[in-house]
Amino acid sequence: MKYRSVFEIIGPVMIGPSSSHTAGAARIGRVARKLYGRQPKWAKIYLYGSFAETYKGHGTDVAIIGGLLDYDTFDERIKTAFEDAEKLGMTFEFIPEEEEMEHPNTARIVIGDEKDEMELVGISIGGGTMEVTELNGFPLRLSGHYPALLVVHEDRSGVIASVSNAIAAQQMNIAHMEVDRKAKGEMALMVIEVDQVIDDTLIQELEALPHVTQVSTLAD
Repeated sequence: MKYRSVFEIIGPVMIGPSSSHTAGAARIGRVARKLYGRQPKWAKIYLYGSFAETYKGHGTDVAIIGGLLDYDTFDERIKTAFEDAEKLGMTFEFIPEEEEMEHPNTARIVIGDEKDEMELVGISIGGGTMEVTELNGFPLRLSGHYPALLVVHEDRSGVIASVSNAIAAQQMNIAHMEVDRKAKGEMALMVIEVDQVIDDTLIQELEALPHVTQVSTLAD
């Protein structure tokens, strides 16, 4: 594992006792909240490995709920996240699992409301950093370090080129890009991390492209 800065080694400014179990967990929850695009009404959090073993003592549970409320790692409100969620009418459940995962600090978060739901798998990789490894069944690698576009589309010829051309026309540089699909000709997902801030103009242009069904963003 390579660290991007000394601050990832000594840990972030944060609430809680552990950068991996608290700060990283809060960031997993917050990324889930941002990708969902609104406050969920309910959440089911499945915990694996050391997360499952120590989530109460290390504050992993309250950190994830704080993240789902859009609290950053240093936000004092993380301490009262359970009470704040209750006031907002958000219900939640923690489910420790015995299944062994590839990474010991793994959380599967399923959130939703009366309209739809979203499922995300995140891992806390140390120093308060995290990665999203799965989104709605799509395997991926999303670090959260850069602004990102998540483009759901039909698996058709020319869609990737059209999206790339639209990004290039905005003078934006692609830092990382992944593409996956459910099956040939079916639903696909592009995950594109860029170096610049993503504005509404680009989002609207991408949404208007043929065969694109949904565009989500994740700010740095």
